[in-house]
Amino acid sequence: MDTPWLRRRWLDFRFGHSLYLIFGISLANFVLIFHRLLIERIDFLSGIFENLWFFTIVFIIIYIPVSVIVGAWHRKTQLKVESTQTMNQNPVMAKMVRNLLDVIDGKATKEEIEQFRKFLLRIENGNS
Repeated sequence: MDTPWLRRRWLDFRFGHSLYLIFGISLANFVLIFHRLLIERIDFLSGIFENLWFFTIVFIIIYIPVSVIVGAWHRKTQLKVESTQTMNQNPVMAKMVRNLLDVIDGKATKEEIEQFRKFLLRIENGNS
């Protein structure tokens, strides 16, 4: 199960982009657009939040706790559903469980057991 170098780099790019880099860019973009299209156009709010930096600090003070609350709710209620659905569609998980059942039932050969053991060791060592 040797993954080509380019495909691994593509996966690394997607993780780095979607989990880390785009997070900061999208948050800054949201703050700027929110300030420009809402705060600056409402006299009452523009009087309070004249300075973009002040608005950004207030926004972050409110946004981070709300995000933590929503994230905790997601982890406690939705993550189990997502994990179950992902596992039900994971061919590696299916192969591992099938091989385990074959070992229990005595249907797996010594070679299959050893090949599976090597496969799991590669995963454990991060050499998948």
